[in-house]
Amino acid sequence: MAGAVIVHHTTRYKTYPGEITGIVVFACLIASVAGCIFGYDIGLTSGLTSTEPFLVKFFPSIYEEMKKQVVVNQYCKFDSQLLTLFSSSLFLAAMIAAFLAGPLTRAFGRKWTLFTAASAYVCGACLGGVSFNFPMLLTGRMLVGAGVGLSIQASPLYISEMAPAQQRGMLNIMFQLMITVGILTANMTNYLASKIPGGWGWRIAVAFGAVPAGVIALGSLAIPDTPTSLIQRGDTATARKTLAQIRGMGDVREEMDDLSAASEDAKAVENPWRELFFGGKYKPQLTFSLLIPFFQQLTGINVIMFYAPVLFKTVGFKQNASLVSSVITGLVNVFSTFVAVLTADKVGRRALFLQGGTQMIISQILVGTFIGLQFGMSGTGAISEQYAMCIVLFVCVYVAGFAWSWGPMGWLIPSEIYPLAVRSAAMSVTVAVNMFFTAFIGQIFLTLLCHLRFGLFYFFGGWVLLMTLFIAMLLPETKNVPVEEMAHVWKKHWFWRKFVVDTSSDARSAEMRKRIALEMS
Repeated sequence: MAGAVIVHHTTRYKTYPGEITGIVVFACLIASVAGCIFGYDIGLTSGLTSTEPFLVKFFPSIYEEMKKQVVVNQYCKFDSQLLTLFSSSLFLAAMIAAFLAGPLTRAFGRKWTLFTAASAYVCGACLGGVSFNFPMLLTGRMLVGAGVGLSIQASPLYISEMAPAQQRGMLNIMFQLMITVGILTANMTNYLASKIPGGWGWRIAVAFGAVPAGVIALGSLAIPDTPTSLIQRGDTATARKTLAQIRGMGDVREEMDDLSAASEDAKAVENPWRELFFGGKYKPQLTFSLLIPFFQQLTGINVIMFYAPVLFKTVGFKQNASLVSSVITGLVNVFSTFVAVLTADKVGRRALFLQGGTQMIISQILVGTFIGLQFGMSGTGAISEQYAMCIVLFVCVYVAGFAWSWGPMGWLIPSEIYPLAVRSAAMSVTVAVNMFFTAFIGQIFLTLLCHLRFGLFYFFGGWVLLMTLFIAMLLPETKNVPVEEMAHVWKKHWFWRKFVVDTSSDARSAEMRKRIALEMS
């Protein structure tokens, strides 16, 4: 791996010549659409689980129970483990697919993994749209889940390896921006589909996911694979040509040498999974790759996005009004993500984490308090228009805080902190943890709401406080640091430097660091 030069006790990271080019922006945009299909399914599921014709078709017993229910307990109104299992099934399939994505991206490259993922998603979305029984619906959902798991593993990797270090944060956050666009698109599609007479509008909503997936499938045929992946698979000539193309210059020897050195290090690792978990070299990075997706789900964001129509319906909004409120939060999510796009490479990752976390804690406490004051512990009563507007307002404040902190940073940090040797395996772990806890939190949310009542928002607020303290104490700043030199960030950190294994005894790597130091002195 490339080294750093110490001058007056300050680490100077190399900046490779070249500038951001049109092909880099285009390629990263295509890859980031993977976020759109993920977000679309989050928003789609929230609409489906509150759509009467869909429930009548596939969950008639649940629909009948809902119609018969006369107890006005606003907290336990929609409690059905079968319905939440349907919501969670996609993410469990994505979790399994994520483990397959590691070997796929390593053996066949990032772009072909994206193509495979998009193809699976298109098949699943089309099958779901024409389903006439539950097995067909579930099979389509499994294919969609496989597409999601493969694509969200490969996409952040692809973007981080294509982007120049100075713009890596901005380009990588396009992935999260596309998640928010997908959620908003799904909310709007759900709303428009509910207006279609005959009760079949939900089929259009389900099948419409094939559109962004088709963009990925076709786009992946037009974009190059990353130079890192090409070198790793032995195609050095194409890698050099691609690197010159995406950097907009002919002389890319310095960056090419560093990528080749990283590839040589990677080839020395026979089993990336064993090296990742038992090699002992990557304890700091592994900690963040496990805890960041875990914490991201315990912010409570997917609870809001999964069940926004159900939640707003629960606190007194009517059917269409609840969907409109979800569209509003979706718009806030999209526009707030632009804050992270514009500032991640300027103010840094830590500042966004800390500010967004603080904002989320305050808004969650206020939402829980407003709901508690209105419904109390019994869950009875009707909500006033003023209270309803306050709840929507602070839900939007919460969503905005997430959209420029744990949303984009939760994907950016894990994708940029690992060396090439274990990068694919590590990203698979991150995605699998994210999908598992997305499914788990989604599965238990309705039960938690029924038992914790308004305290559920205090529950998630407490977790956000804990994770904000975790970031403040233990996350080093990674902005503008080349991926190949990221190891030095951990060596400087007051806590993690005790756990970093110095691999400088590798003669070839040591020689390369010496050469780089001489060139930069």
